Amino acid sequence: MGVYYLDERQFTAFVTAVIQAKRVVGPVARRARFAYEDLESADDLRLDFDVTILPPKSVFFPPEQAIARFDGDEVSSCICPVDTVLFGVHFYDVKAIDQLDFLFRENNADWDYLCQREATTIVGSNIQAVSSRAFWDSVGTEVQPLGHDAFLTKIGSGYVFKTRTPKGEALLEYGDFREATQNEIAEAERVNAAVMGTCSERLAYTTEQIAEKVRDSFGNEKMWDELAERCFSCGSCNTVCPTCYCFDVVDSWNLDQKSGSRTRYWDACLTREFAAVTGAGGSKENFREHHSSRFRHRFMRKTTYLNDKLGGPACVGCGRCSQACTADIADPVRVITKIMEWTS
Repeated sequence: MGVYYLDERQFTAFVTAVIQAKRVVGPVARRARFAYEDLESADDLRLDFDVTILPPKSVFFPPEQAIARFDGDEVSSCICPVDTVLFGVHFYDVKAIDQLDFLFRENNADWDYLCQREATTIVGSNIQAVSSRAFWDSVGTEVQPLGHDAFLTKIGSGYVFKTRTPKGEALLEYGDFREATQNEIAEAERVNAAVMGTCSERLAYTTEQIAEKVRDSFGNEKMWDELAERCFSCGSCNTVCPTCYCFDVVDSWNLDQKSGSRTRYWDACLTREFAAVTGAGGSKENFREHHSSRFRHRFMRKTTYLNDKLGGPACVGCGRCSQACTADIADPVRVITKIMEWTS
């Protein structure tokens, strides 16, 4: 693929042309925060955002998703992909999407996710503002983002647009692009390199060191009780996480008791009911009844359990969980550092 340049004065026209042709989702301002939403105007696009409230995975894996309708013995799928451009995705969220792409494709492929994913063109963008709770420059640095189709970097009075796939290349027809010069390419590389090391929070350990120590701490009940002491089990950290992919499935029946629909919803392993099961004769069991065991499970999943499968940790350092946690105890940097330094 190629590397191109778009003058800043032509950028609005480019985004407007894409909006007129396709569904475009991008970061927009919502008071003091940002959220991915369908764009109606290029003026709403905010590439200077620090982090969005919810991750961009919601474009292909929404919080509530109808997956089937049934009427007697007849069942119909609700899969209905829409040609979409997901604009302005930071590299850490691309890494999270890469993980979901793998997990939803392995074994029995999940086409309720994959159909919309494959119908979506992802345009990454450089980080222009850093969230106060982010630590993406010190976690999973051995893993590179791969799932984007193009990457946009703001330099001076224009943008360097690097395409990676035919879908990214196809966007060139909507703007007045020219080939980027070597100086412009070098400036884009400098801009993206300069942001690394700017996060105020930082992990001081390697992926391997963290994985080993966290796994070895599994039986340390005292430590986990202390770390989770103020946890409300609200699940906010799960809800905003870009790599969480658990869901619950609910069947809703119409009054005729013959027809209805099946819907899946985001689920959260920090909530009490997540690990509750019903046994024979109406008996009930919760295999993670105490909030400390649920808290421990989350960190095991993020730092250890999936590493071999994903090639790195199931955490990309976005800091959303830290911002969302009511009790301010979910910060991975704080928790992991305490685990690493625990000596008793």
